[in-house]
Amino acid sequence: MAYVIDHNNPSGRPLLVPNFASLNLINPNFVHNPHHRYQQVLVPVQFALNPAVVAQIELERSISLQQFMNDEGLVPSREEEQRRYDVIRKLKEIVIKWIKRVAKLHRLPQNHIRVASATILTYGSYGLGVHNAESDIDALCLGPWFASLTEDFFIVLHDILAKRVEVSDIQCVKDAKVPLMRFKFEGISVDLPYAQLQVTTVPENVDILNPFFLNGIDETSWKSLSGVRANNSILQLVPNVKIFQQLLRCIKLWAKRRGVYGNLFGFFGGVHLAVLTAFICQRNPNVSLAGLVSIFFKTFALWPWPAPVFLQGTMKPHAHPETRSLMPIQLPSSPHEYCHSNVTPSTFMKIRTEFGRGYRQTQDLLKSQFEWRNLFEPYPYSKFYQQFLKICLSTSNEDELGDWIGWVKSRFRGLLVKLEEVHVFYDPNPTEYFDTTIQDPNVVFYWGLVLGRNKFLNLDSIQKGFRKNLGTGHKGVTGNIILSVVQSSQLPKNMQHVGTQPIFSSSGQVIPTYSNHVSHDFVEYSAPEHSVLGL
Repeated sequence: MAYVIDHNNPSGRPLLVPNFASLNLINPNFVHNPHHRYQQVLVPVQFALNPAVVAQIELERSISLQQFMNDEGLVPSREEEQRRYDVIRKLKEIVIKWIKRVAKLHRLPQNHIRVASATILTYGSYGLGVHNAESDIDALCLGPWFASLTEDFFIVLHDILAKRVEVSDIQCVKDAKVPLMRFKFEGISVDLPYAQLQVTTVPENVDILNPFFLNGIDETSWKSLSGVRANNSILQLVPNVKIFQQLLRCIKLWAKRRGVYGNLFGFFGGVHLAVLTAFICQRNPNVSLAGLVSIFFKTFALWPWPAPVFLQGTMKPHAHPETRSLMPIQLPSSPHEYCHSNVTPSTFMKIRTEFGRGYRQTQDLLKSQFEWRNLFEPYPYSKFYQQFLKICLSTSNEDELGDWIGWVKSRFRGLLVKLEEVHVFYDPNPTEYFDTTIQDPNVVFYWGLVLGRNKFLNLDSIQKGFRKNLGTGHKGVTGNIILSVVQSSQLPKNMQHVGTQPIFSSSGQVIPTYSNHVSHDFVEYSAPEHSVLGL
């Protein structure tokens, strides 16, 4: 008996079949035919592989994938790890001193002041252990019942941080769905929201999944806790944290390279990919890294959306508005919570297309000519689209540009919906560019377009409606926004090479930038030619 690789097999694993060599047959598909001029007819055959050979190939593929990740700079050095560790340690020391001061300001009894404490918990890519040297730190400040968000966090703690020599570029983002402070600590970007627990003492390593600490908290604090609770749940539910982290690094790189990463653009956010990755790890606990990558793409290329994805060990999802989305993914911390999704019919099409491409790429995992770089090849926008929606954001003051970009990006969902209403297929390229032909500080986006049947786009109406949307609830700086349609021939050549690293234009006309600005906060259409799976 021997193993064969059959890509039509739903399990995707080797099958045990008779070894015809043991029967003294040269090739069972060579059939003698005395009336045929060649005497033999070759019938398609499945190639047999020894299971030990299969295991060895998968091991080699896994090692080469890990090396590819290292070469791409996705694994931080020990020095970078130590830098982030030191930042978190210092932040914990700062919030301990802060909470003592706040307790005194509120004139609490001495015994309460003595035991009062606060802490810092990390989440996001750093909390999951999948960050790199360029990643920022998502950290949650947890304080006791007497420390308020509006005064004690945004005023007292802000003033303490602003006076530290290690802190720069500090700003308060108060009108977000999750209010936070954003700053750089020793050059590392930090996002710091706040949650207020109904306790006097917050343990340093508080178990935020313990219902005791969640009693009586307000809605804002609950939202702030969501990221930490999701991270902790995922790490507890996966069978092997290390292999989960390796797989998630790969999937995040793929999503960024292929232009399907960015929740504000209608694609995946980090938590979406974390849950999908954990889902694969749970169901395949003894598979190699290379095998998990292949199973990931096969699973979600063929997934019966909108059936929700949820992890084993969690309760079956309840009815929720998010279950009506195109790709519902449950947060593992609660059956009532789902990953917030901005996926639209157009972005759903792009995601499904890329899942299908990944499936095809990783079917050849055991072939000698297989190369990982093909899976992670940057998405060539100008190859697939003839027209693009150009979105130019600018302000007269460079210091105000970041806030304006953040606000507009937080409202991109409204623009996506308006494009759907006029039967336009669009592909929002998340990459940001700087146009040197414009005098004011600016950022430019180029989104692929496929116009509907009438081949006409009333851009004036769309721009007017989106401007109105931008003015609703905005309290910050208002800049300029100009929408226009450009041809692929008008794009910079390096648009074909959008990746995770900046690529500078030799002409100097348009230079890609990669800002960290984050938000404060089925119709007919023509599909592009590269769609797959019958979509």
